[in-house]
Amino acid sequence: MTETVADKIYTALRERIVIGELPAGEKLRQDHIARDYDASHVPVREALLRLEAHGLATSLPRRGTRVSALDPKEIREVVEMRVSLEVLALSHAVPRITDQDLGQIQTRFEACETSTDMVQWDRANRQFHMTLLSPCAMPRLLETIADLQLAAARHMFAHWRGTWRARPDPDHAALVEAVTRRETGSACDILRRHLRRVR
Repeated sequence: MTETVADKIYTALRERIVIGELPAGEKLRQDHIARDYDASHVPVREALLRLEAHGLATSLPRRGTRVSALDPKEIREVVEMRVSLEVLALSHAVPRITDQDLGQIQTRFEACETSTDMVQWDRANRQFHMTLLSPCAMPRLLETIADLQLAAARHMFAHWRGTWRARPDPDHAALVEAVTRRETGSACDILRRHLRRVR
C-alpha cells in the first residue's frame, strides 16, 4: 500500500507527540504544519482527524486542535488493557505463526537489543510487539492495541526518559523462544508478566 501525504504527516506528528517533542496542550496549527511538510491543508486536516481518532489530539471550539492531555492516572488502565488484549491476540497468533513470521520477529527482537537511544528503542519495541501479535489476523484488536502502545509510550517518555539506558530484555528473549516452540501458554504467561512490569 502506497503511503499518502496524510499518512506521512500523521506518522511524523504522532511520533513527535509520543516522544514529547510536541507536549500536551501544544496547538497544532494547520497552516504551520502545511508549511513544515510542504502540503496542502487537505492532508493536514486528515492527519489531524486521525490524531484525534487515536487519542493524541483534541479539537476544541474556537481553540483549534491541540495535543491531548496526559493523565498520570491513566497508565494503570492502559497497562491492564494491554495485558488483556495483547495476551488475547498472542493466544490466537502463536498457532498461526509461520517460519517467515519468526524471521521477522527475530529481526525486530535484534533491533530492540541493539538500540542505542530511547527513541530508537521505543519504535523497535512497538514493532516487536506488533510483529508478535499480527498473525492473530484480527485487525480491530490490533488497531486498539496499537493505540494503547502509543499511550504507554507517551507515559514512558514523560516519566522515564532521563533514566533510560540500553540493556538486554530477558522477557523479549523468552518470548521469542516460546513462540518459536509454539508454546502458547508459556508465551502468554511471559507477555502478561512483561507488560505488568511497567505498572
